[in-house]
Amino acid sequence: MTKVRIEPGVCGFVTTVSAHSEDQMEVTVQVKSGCESVRKMMEELGDTFDAYELCLTKPGTGPLYDWAGEHFPVHAACPVINGILKCVEAECRLALPRDAAIKFEPAEE
Repeated sequence: MTKVRIEPGVCGFVTTVSAHSEDQMEVTVQVKSGCESVRKMMEELGDTFDAYELCLTKPGTGPLYDWAGEHFPVHAACPVINGILKCVEAECRLALPRDAAIKFEPAEE
């Protein structure tokens, strides 16, 4: 099982994800989130996915992004979907389990 914690920023809606796969193809994903939109997405899409259909797509496409494109409030920079996909990738051996970060730096004068 692979687990990640996503801290999306100013909204404060921390999301935790766990992914489990026996065969690195079908994956079960459990998502707990403070975000109502994320909770509704997972409720409607379910918890079992084909890892290849979920992760091996062009950026911004696939079942999670397709659903979000129609139902999420306008917020293109939300990192939660990407975090869910990173968790699934690592669990299904489609990518190495490495941390990712976006950090703001002070502006130079």
